[in-house]
Amino acid sequence: MKLHERIDGRLREFVERQHVFFVATAPLTADGHVNVSPRGVPGTFAVLDDHTFAWLDGTGSGSETVAHLRENGRITVMFCAFDGAPNIVRLHGTGRVLTRYDDEYPALASRFTELPGARAVIVVDVERVSDSCGWGVPLMSYEGERDLIGPYFERKGEAGQQEFRRRKNRTSIDGLPAYDVDPLDGVNSR
Repeated sequence: MKLHERIDGRLREFVERQHVFFVATAPLTADGHVNVSPRGVPGTFAVLDDHTFAWLDGTGSGSETVAHLRENGRITVMFCAFDGAPNIVRLHGTGRVLTRYDDEYPALASRFTELPGARAVIVVDVERVSDSCGWGVPLMSYEGERDLIGPYFERKGEAGQQEFRRRKNRTSIDGLPAYDVDPLDGVNSR
């Protein structure tokens, strides 16, 4: 393993080229559930500078990452080479959530490809950058994207997306607040 001062040069090119990355977060409580989630919708990840990256977070079936970041901010993101030279890059840091209702959201969201059902931009301030050999990661071929998320949330429309978040994204599986506020309907359980 090698530590790096920043996300630049070869490392930046590597992470920006990957089709998928994995997000790990955990609550502070010892009996809480650790979460690992894949991300990889094209055009929804960006390195903002040598110590900051962000992704456009789409509405999903859960909200563990957001709940954990709201509680404690701890996050690790991992990129693996599934083709070419073996490599694994881990970015450890502190994340924050900018929901679609926050003032900073429109400017940051405009940096990404439009994503129907987008619910937030996750911004991570990186404190540790490392890479390792990746010899244990298998070689795999990229076949393409699954064009399912966008059409699904387009069909739901804005009202259906809000209802989906109300039903499935208010709290984590451990009961931590996640997307528990929607100014458009006045509901706030914070």
